[in-house]
Amino acid sequence: MPHAPIKPPEQFVHLHNHTEFSLLDGASRIKAIVARAAELEMPALALTDHGVMYGAIPFYKECRAAGIKPILGCEVYVAPRSRLSKEGRADRDPYHLTLLAADRAGYLNLMKLCSAGQMEGLYYKPRIDREVLAEHAEGVIALSGCLGGEVATKITGGDLEGARETVATYRDIFGAQRYLLEVQRHGVAGQEKVNLALQDLAAEFQLRLCATNDLHYVHKQDAEAHDVLLCLQTGNRFDDPRRWRFESQDFFLKSGPEMAAAFEDLPDALAATLDVAGLVDLKIARAVPAPARGRGPELALWRAAAG
Repeated sequence: MPHAPIKPPEQFVHLHNHTEFSLLDGASRIKAIVARAAELEMPALALTDHGVMYGAIPFYKECRAAGIKPILGCEVYVAPRSRLSKEGRADRDPYHLTLLAADRAGYLNLMKLCSAGQMEGLYYKPRIDREVLAEHAEGVIALSGCLGGEVATKITGGDLEGARETVATYRDIFGAQRYLLEVQRHGVAGQEKVNLALQDLAAEFQLRLCATNDLHYVHKQDAEAHDVLLCLQTGNRFDDPRRWRFESQDFFLKSGPEMAAAFEDLPDALAATLDVAGLVDLKIARAVPAPARGRGPELALWRAAAG
């Protein structure tokens, strides 16, 4: 007998989201994005700003106050070669990779990765590389990224063997349970080609697909304000027909039913968002003032209290 079609899950968790801390690219305030997620009765919400974690604590507090599980993360930039290579265009265009902290170790590792990107890899953007990722992979969940991710870039470029090598490498770094292939649908050119290839790679490497919406603003009607922000970022006039802009107005916080409709054929990719949220167990201790004296038992007690 044929298998009954799998129904999309009733809930969904957004795992790829940009706030005002993705400077000149994210047009969603933390309070607004959390309030919208609470209005839609979403159980959890992630923060993945570009290359930084400045918003982590305000986001964590806002989510906890709203009864939503906070998932702290970062969309990092991965250098095509080494984070230490800084030569011309060869090192100017890094890949995107979505990272989430599953626990305290993962949260600390994400901070170390962001610091490495700023202190060692900064070249147009704060970049890391596979070497430093492997050193700080404990407690980190990775999604393969948007069209700017390494896997997607190689698929669109026709380098399927390179895409396979990339998937195998990141699977080995993070483990098969903590590395998922990210599928998105914004009506953007090339996305369906990538999604089909990702489905084949998921089957080949026994990995899960994970649906995200690469959120840059809270409501659909905020798309024009975000477009103005892009003009500020690139120094272009709003009325310039040749300027860079997003190809659709679908980069907002969609409801569970809207995501279910977009990924009706990939219900497992929707369910994976709930599974990822279930893996997250991160509690950040209340800030405790450091002692005036930097040595002795007072410091040990402060460290214990601060978590």
